[in-house]
Amino acid sequence: MKIAYFDSFAGASGDMILAALIDAGLDAQELREALDGLHLPDYELRVNRVHKGVIEATDVQVVVNDQRTERRMPEIEALITGSELSLEIKETSMGILRRLVSVEAKVHGSEPQNVHLHELGGTDAIVDVVGAVLGLHLLGIEGVYASRLRLGHGFVSCAHGLLPVPAPATLELLKGVPVIQADVEEELVTPTGAAILTGLVKEFGPLPAMIVDSIGYGAGKRELPFPNLLRVLVGTKTPRDTASREMIILLETNLDDMNPEFYDHIVEALFAAGALDVYLQLIQAKKNRPGVVLSVLCHPQAVQDLSSIIFSETTTLGIRQQTMERLCLRRETVKVETPLGQVRIKVAKLGDKMINLSPEYEDCRHLALENKKPLKEVYAAAQAAAMDWRDKAERLPS
Repeated sequence: MKIAYFDSFAGASGDMILAALIDAGLDAQELREALDGLHLPDYELRVNRVHKGVIEATDVQVVVNDQRTERRMPEIEALITGSELSLEIKETSMGILRRLVSVEAKVHGSEPQNVHLHELGGTDAIVDVVGAVLGLHLLGIEGVYASRLRLGHGFVSCAHGLLPVPAPATLELLKGVPVIQADVEEELVTPTGAAILTGLVKEFGPLPAMIVDSIGYGAGKRELPFPNLLRVLVGTKTPRDTASREMIILLETNLDDMNPEFYDHIVEALFAAGALDVYLQLIQAKKNRPGVVLSVLCHPQAVQDLSSIIFSETTTLGIRQQTMERLCLRRETVKVETPLGQVRIKVAKLGDKMINLSPEYEDCRHLALENKKPLKEVYAAAQAAAMDWRDKAERLPS
């Protein structure tokens, strides 16, 4: 199966997605001809080569002569429905644009049909969305994957005024998606970029097992402390019959002079900052005092943030650091319906085989309280629904 993997080490926007696909082999002229089916007036798709740091990349600009920047959703629907695009392209593009409208309506407390999309309804945003869908189709991509998304912070100016970064619409679109914050006061993931990726990506996480055929770099418009690029890997997905390997870091420190009431706060702070696991072990410390070993597992890029939390929140003067390799089953989350409500199920896979199905405890606990049922009954109902979902999924053609 031919797949694309978007490596979002510096965020993502609509034009960066288009540029990355072109850089990876999408024919720009073929894309222009396909976009002509929209019958959008007075715009030009410009493609140039640029450098971001020491990396050469493709830059895409949608230059609009018609300065109209505001459209309502019914007008956009009529535009796409009346186009010469295929039914599949129309439906996928409309699905992405409708999600944009729904989150904008939610953020501004309005009805979707009344929302003025401002920048999101402009010609450039429509070209970004439809162009990304067309580009993946023209490249023959059958599955889209992506890394976790890196977000900036600060404020951004738009038609609605000054908004916090990430923009409220962006955050709504990224619910359920793994993200990490970069220490940069810029908007790294735009609403259009978030809508395209969340509308097309099957799974966010590590690079899937694949044979890489081409690599593309799409340039962003901002100058950042790191290359402002979105990278895409295009290739063939290969079977993954064994657990994947990844490098992780173990951070540890001994504590024997700290108020034990603080541990709950510290553990929550570490998890919120990206820890993979946090655990405590009782020990006999120096001078025969009872003590605790605080252990934190994390990815290498989280070491600095987590170490800062340990130093600031505990009484330790030093942290031990050890590099390890771990074997991991591939994980994903699905939602199943039970007689009492919806429950998320954590699915663990070895290759394409489902090894374990585990109901989300908080979902089961919430339904148990809401329905005044024993937790064990809700959990059993969730497990039964998960098994039924697995049986149906395994009968589907791969």
